[in-house]
Amino acid sequence: MEYVNLIIDNSNDKTDMLYTYASEIEGLKPGDKVTVPFARGNKEYDAYVHSMADGPDPRIKYKYVISKDPLVSLPSDAVEICEFMRQRYFCRYIDAIKCFAPAGSAPKRRAATDLFAGKEVEIVESPSLTPEQEEAVQNVMPFLQSREHKVFLIHGVTSSGKTETYMKVIEECLKQQRTAIMLVPEISLTSQTIRRFQQRFGTDDLAVLHSKLSKGERYDQWMRIKSGEAKVVIGARSAVFAPVENLGAVILDEEHESTYKSDMSPKYDTLEVAIQRARRSGGVVLLGSATPSLTSAFRAAKGEYEKILLKTRYNKTPLPHVEVVDMREELKQGNKSIFSIKLYEQIRACLDEGRQVILFLNRRGYSTFLSCRSCGYVMRCEECGISMTYHKARGEVVCHYCGRRTKIIPDVCPACGSKYIRHFGTGTEKVEEIAGKTFPDAVIERLDLDTAKRKGSIDAILSRFGKGKTDILIGTQLVAKGLDFSNVGLVGIVAADISLNIPDFRSSERTFQLITQAAGRAGRGTVPGKVVIQSYTPDHYAIQLAARQDYDLFYEAEIKIREQVGYPPFCDILYIILAAETEEEASEGAEKIRQSFLRRVGRDHAVNVLGPRPAPINKASGLYRYQLLIKCTEENWDAYREALWKIKNKVVREKQKEWTLSIDVNPYGFL
Repeated sequence: MEYVNLIIDNSNDKTDMLYTYASEIEGLKPGDKVTVPFARGNKEYDAYVHSMADGPDPRIKYKYVISKDPLVSLPSDAVEICEFMRQRYFCRYIDAIKCFAPAGSAPKRRAATDLFAGKEVEIVESPSLTPEQEEAVQNVMPFLQSREHKVFLIHGVTSSGKTETYMKVIEECLKQQRTAIMLVPEISLTSQTIRRFQQRFGTDDLAVLHSKLSKGERYDQWMRIKSGEAKVVIGARSAVFAPVENLGAVILDEEHESTYKSDMSPKYDTLEVAIQRARRSGGVVLLGSATPSLTSAFRAAKGEYEKILLKTRYNKTPLPHVEVVDMREELKQGNKSIFSIKLYEQIRACLDEGRQVILFLNRRGYSTFLSCRSCGYVMRCEECGISMTYHKARGEVVCHYCGRRTKIIPDVCPACGSKYIRHFGTGTEKVEEIAGKTFPDAVIERLDLDTAKRKGSIDAILSRFGKGKTDILIGTQLVAKGLDFSNVGLVGIVAADISLNIPDFRSSERTFQLITQAAGRAGRGTVPGKVVIQSYTPDHYAIQLAARQDYDLFYEAEIKIREQVGYPPFCDILYIILAAETEEEASEGAEKIRQSFLRRVGRDHAVNVLGPRPAPINKASGLYRYQLLIKCTEENWDAYREALWKIKNKVVREKQKEWTLSIDVNPYGFL
């Protein structure tokens, strides 16, 4: 007879604990999936073995494990990572452990889906490395060979050949019979990455994991990895939980991207999880970016990470020529178009030369809000209270936060009855329409969340662009990340100010990164490219330094500001949202949370607590939201964590039906 501590697959917060069961099944180990009777009705539930229990307590009448899933057993480090995530991200046991589990159950079909069928490519030999690439690889190899954990920050300009460096490291992993995880920030980038890896490694060793796969496809890929058939995993952030053993390397390409931070429970940071997994296996972590996050750059400066520089483009083509256009001057000259004279001229010249254009605007839809010019009324979401975005093609207005949509669009102002209600602002849909009228001879496509909803649509759009069938590609940040097309002669950044106006301490950093990354899509072939940046605040240091591609100077300026105001990387931000049915309840509840926190950690810590105040989105899903922001230095972490866990558990016990409490560590947005 054995006794095991189990995590029950139940979403009720009150069951977020370990349950001890007896088992007559031999050989159970942490990570095994089992079936057990649970609760009063003894209904059968799935569960996961957390640990082995010491022995029977004669005072307890134990329930028995019914069966073991013969196919599903989580990787050996899953439980340890689960414990880390629970303590770090204030999540439930089951939410953490299920990150490692396959989606659904074994599909009811005869054969597994082959994702690579019909996609065979010719194997190509590894190209010769540049001196910088060779030095980068040689810096990593000793740690990989000695199985000594190390984190490397590869700071390489756009098109400097970071991917080739990654593949050399993965080649070494395979030689050592070890596994590797290759992460990209967007699902849209997986196809390009997969193709390059197929050309190098074939398909036998490759597996793909991301949310756009069907449950059956994800299950099949999970089983290929678990069985050891696939040794290299490619995917978006969730692939960091792939069931690999003997992990040699985890690679985060474009490591600065916000998509590596989950905004759903568990609200994990992919980089932190990657480091935890690599540390336990003696593996290395490679972080690659032309614009590293300030936190990663800071850790490299302190010596926590080893920094590797790639200063020149692989083909030695110079970085694109960048021009900043002051849109205020355009207005003074009577140009009310979304295209400045300079951008129009450059697009026209580029098309005439037979080269392609990318236009970047980080805002989808047709117009960003519907407003009355007489009284100032703005059409807002009834659930969230934020302005709704007009989508002309679908004839509807949509809340981009909660997804609520309606085709009821007022012709007159609901507030004052005025007929002067108009659409304002510009999104990618409007840019597409105007570009079509301005350049009628050009083939134009749009890549954003609206055009990328159908399975395979992203690949199709990018494939047509890669084959030269599209002249102008318009998109949101999807087009600013990692795309590698040699015939792009011009990148136009339609409105560089959008990200500057977000109420977030990272707004300058994000603006610098987006502009630099978008600009890096130009001139990746043999002919230099050009970039036009349109801005109403052209003198802002983030825009000016992005135009100069001067990361070092931007880092120096921004890190001083962060230190002065006490924001990451000099502390952790604990972002607490309390939601309730009325605004009064939300406000009072948030204040009670604040008072309870200060009682537990001491009143002298009040300086580190900001709020409570209404959240930027004050209402969501019918609930009013108030926020607290707590600055937590490393020396305070244990005390702050313990206090918040006690508060969270008290809310679950006493106020679960009245309050909804969310705790996010270092969020990438404060909405």
